[in-house]
Amino acid sequence: MSTTDPARRAAELRALLQHHAHRYHVLDAPEIPDAEYDRLFQELQSIEVAYPELLAPDSPTQRVLGQVLPGLSPVRHAVSMLSIRTETDTTAAGAEAFDARVRRELALPADAPPVEYAAELKFDGLAINLRYEQGVLVQAATRGDGETGEDVTHNIRTIGQIPLRLLGDAPAMLEVRGEVYMRRDDFERLNERQRQQGLKTYINPRNTAAGAVRQLDNRSLADKKLSFFAYGLGEVRGWVQPSTHSATLDAMAAFGMPVCADRAVVQGAAGLVAFHREMGAKRDALPFDIDGVVYKVNAVALQQRLGFVTREPRWAVAHKYPAQEQTTRLNGIEIQVGRTGKLTPVAKLEPVFVGGTTVSNATLHNLFELRRKGVRVGDTVIVRRAGDVIPEVVARVPGPRPAYVPNFRMPRACPVCGSAVLREKGGIDHRCSGGLFCAAQRKQALLHFAGRRAMDIEGLGDKLVDQLVDGGLIRTLPELYKLGVAKLSALERMADRSAANLVAALEKSKHTTLARFLYALGIRHVGEATAKDLVRHFGGIDRIMDASVAQLLEVNDVGPVVAQSIRSFFDQPHHREVVEQLRAAGITWPEHEGEADTAPKPLAGRTLVLTGTLPTLGRDDAKALIEAAGGKVAGSVSKKTDWVVAGAEAGSKLDKARELGIPVLDEAGLHALLGAAAASDGDTAP
Repeated sequence: MSTTDPARRAAELRALLQHHAHRYHVLDAPEIPDAEYDRLFQELQSIEVAYPELLAPDSPTQRVLGQVLPGLSPVRHAVSMLSIRTETDTTAAGAEAFDARVRRELALPADAPPVEYAAELKFDGLAINLRYEQGVLVQAATRGDGETGEDVTHNIRTIGQIPLRLLGDAPAMLEVRGEVYMRRDDFERLNERQRQQGLKTYINPRNTAAGAVRQLDNRSLADKKLSFFAYGLGEVRGWVQPSTHSATLDAMAAFGMPVCADRAVVQGAAGLVAFHREMGAKRDALPFDIDGVVYKVNAVALQQRLGFVTREPRWAVAHKYPAQEQTTRLNGIEIQVGRTGKLTPVAKLEPVFVGGTTVSNATLHNLFELRRKGVRVGDTVIVRRAGDVIPEVVARVPGPRPAYVPNFRMPRACPVCGSAVLREKGGIDHRCSGGLFCAAQRKQALLHFAGRRAMDIEGLGDKLVDQLVDGGLIRTLPELYKLGVAKLSALERMADRSAANLVAALEKSKHTTLARFLYALGIRHVGEATAKDLVRHFGGIDRIMDASVAQLLEVNDVGPVVAQSIRSFFDQPHHREVVEQLRAAGITWPEHEGEADTAPKPLAGRTLVLTGTLPTLGRDDAKALIEAAGGKVAGSVSKKTDWVVAGAEAGSKLDKARELGIPVLDEAGLHALLGAAAASDGDTAP
């Protein structure tokens, strides 16, 4: 509750900020986004400036926020790890105000040359102090309250970017300060794994990194890939620091420390404004989160002249960008059907400015994550948008609901085509069973059907499929074969020659194999190898379409999930109709393929992995030879792999094979294996 009494409001704000700081810094479980915390902090600052008598020693404005986590050993910092002032005016005026303060403190006349600054990024992670003695990492500690942090050496040693020994002629003692963070792609991969396993997802990269670093058991870091950037120094002995901050960063890089390349030495306010604008434009393309940039007076001598005010250096400031997390109201939940048939609940939000744009829609991923987050219509929620990641609802802001709101339920029928909505046993995603019939999946179905390993229709790519579907020329797969030169030539950027080439490619694609045709239908879980196994086992398309789940389970490598997927696909009358229409359009395959394959399979039950480039065999050719001999080609090396076939520029798969002691063959060795296997099979045949 707010109040007009400054004393009561200041006390209220102090209590709120202390509560949220504890949630953020100690529990790594924030209840409000950073932008809301900053707003409360600034409100308290403004009251204390207007009413100095209300400034309390325990005010959050008077200390570096943080606390030692119980269970971790405290570390007293030899040189305090202080915070820097934050400039929340995200316009050019924020940079200009900092430059004006610096010039005023240095008593520079109006006609004095511009001040030189080191400009760098403000990483959104956890501040860490690394202590090196005689070049060897002996301790790593968090910022804590600025005076005392937590010993997290056991966890920091697991971060590959942090050297355990410095390069070159290292000082007797050097403390390197920097930020542990998590890249966006690593964060997204982690959350996707969590979703697939039905586990709790993480709110943002910053808190995930902070929570991981401060675990007592570093085994929890196994699934969390962390990174590090150095940006400053603590205690130093036996080394003369360079005369500028930028040169200090160069020296740290020479010692083997990772230093961000997105930094610059600039002149005056104009240089600061230009850097802020340039990094703001680049922000979405960065592989990690930043919430601003940092300006530091470059000359160390000038830094010493400027000194500190309270607990903040006068010679540095953080200049923020629009927050990547904000709170807003969830007005409704709608279902979006994706190109592969996945149903995704989408939050319809009260529009909110976050991450540099106005957001009114955000993903809720799936029903189970929605339930875990406890989100319901009418709630106040935290919305996150970082980089080019789709905006998402990451949490509900705690608090009572004014009235009962029922849990959201997934529809039983696809909102696009009306087909049944299915969820695989043990799976988390709901999917439309309409497949080839569903308009939402039409483009994906066409692109898959035309793919090189499916019907191989050269010239039918993304842009053309967009034109065909959006223009209403194609609604089903069989309609592809009704396209003529006249219709195609009428499309934008489609010349007569290109149209004629596509028509020829369509005609050529009619002569295929049954395995390719089956794969081209896009049946979930049916890849090229499974399609070939189905054809070998059943011999014809009609027998495959009519096979029961029990009969499908008799096929090599077909388990319950795959069998049910095939049965569900052909249980849809419109899918059977598409197959019949495609056959009527003239699609054929060799007659011999309509018979079960009874040829000898000398490599049956054996698994091979291909890596690198072979001298004469393409990957598809090598795969075909192995599969013709009954072998299976896997994508990764494991203890179940029998041989690895390696060519030029073989990568980690070759290393893994050597590590596991798996035999490695070159192309000649593969031919020899196939020949020996065939001969052996012939010798033992009755």
